[in-house]
This record gives sequence, C-alpha cells and structure tokens, in this order.
Amino acid sequence: MLEVDISHRLGTFRLDVRFRAGDGLTALFGRSGAGKTSVINAIAGLIRPERGRIAVDGIALVDTEERIFVPRHRRRVGYVFQEPRLFPHLSVRQNLLFGRWFTPRKERRIEPSVIVELLGIESLLDRRTGALSGGEKQRVSIGRALLAGPRLLLMDEPLASLDAERKDEILPYVERLRDEARIPIVYVSHSVEEVTRLATTMVMLSGGRVESTGAVPEIIGRLTRPPGVPRGDSGSRTGVRHSGEIFDA
Repeated sequence: MLEVDISHRLGTFRLDVRFRAGDGLTALFGRSGAGKTSVINAIAGLIRPERGRIAVDGIALVDTEERIFVPRHRRRVGYVFQEPRLFPHLSVRQNLLFGRWFTPRKERRIEPSVIVELLGIESLLDRRTGALSGGEKQRVSIGRALLAGPRLLLMDEPLASLDAERKDEILPYVERLRDEARIPIVYVSHSVEEVTRLATTMVMLSGGRVESTGAVPEIIGRLTRPPGVPRGDSGSRTGVRHSGEIFDA
C-alpha cells in the first residue's frame, strides 16, 4: 500500500495531494500541468515536500512532522522515465544488471531470467542500446528498474515519446508487468486510451489537487468532459481528442 498526503509549492504552483494506492497499476491522470510528475518525483525523493507524509507498506519515506526524509537511493523505488536513459556504451545485458549490482542480495526480488522472459528481450541481450527501437529501449529500461528490487515502480509517461506502432508494441508488456510482476505501479499519463487499458485504479488530478479517485470504469463513467475542458466545449479548440489520444491542450 502506498500512502501519499503532501503539500508543496513550486513557484506559483501549489501541489496539495492525498490518495492511497494498492496492488496493480494506479494511474495519475490529468492534463499537462496537473501535477502528475511532481507527485511521483516526491515519491521518488526528487522533491522534498514542504508538508506531509509518504509511506510504502506503513514505512515512512517522508514524514515532515517526524522529520523523516529517506534519501532517494535508499527508497527502493524504481523509476521509468519518458526517455529510456540507458547507458549507450553497455550492452542490453549490462544495462539490465547495472541496478542489480548495487542491490543487496536479500532485496533482489526477481531473477533476471524472469524479467527477460516477461519483457520479451532475450534476443536483445548482446546488442548495444543504440541499435534498438524506441519500444525495445523502453522495455530494457523497465527491466533495469525491476532488477534493482523495487518495492514500488514509478512510470512517468513511458509511452509519450513513442509513435503509435511502438506504443502498440509495448502495451502488452506493461499489461504483463501489471498482472505478473507483483509490484505496485504508479503510472503517469494524460492518455485516456492508456489509462483505460492499463489501470486498475485511477487518481484524477487537476491544478495540483485530486479531483477523484477509484476504479477506472467508475471514474471514466462519471466524466462528462476531459479535464480542463469547459462545459459545452467539444474539445476541438483545445486539441483534446475524445477518441482516446493524448491530450495536447
């Protein structure tokens, strides 16, 4: 169980977020600028909240009242960014094992062979990352994060930089990860299509605050319009597409 209850100011933007997330994939959903990435950066330890508490399985990563702030390298939180950020001078195998080298044996939750099979990357192991497609690089990035033995996996719009063909390539692997890896996932997106397909729980953000949280069908069913679109506006003037494509408003 992940518990988040934080407040933080970033310039003129105020983040004030409270939610809980359990097993499966929890999507932080909302238009650009809603505060999604700021939330997972706080969970990862990249932002130190002014007030609040973040805990995983009851163990505090942040508790401002108790003056607790666990450094990011000790949080055992995996992070998959929009860009894969792989080491170009290393092979796929070496990239996968990089995080594992620094993880104590007792914290190594998944064997490399399991991750390789789960993500379908056996044929890539001896290749340099510069020769991989965008989808292949992102699968390797996910594998490297998992092999560091995280208690929680954060994914910040991991498909945003991919074209439609590459997204279709990687989505089944994210589904397998959700169903088989047994690691809670917090997944940032402003794509209706991705959230509807992948998420078990949805946290809808707007203006730095949680508008609603719950099961995806329940929240999607209550939405009368995409986030940020005024009533009576079809979305055509803001760039919002009701077909499920990424909001570019």
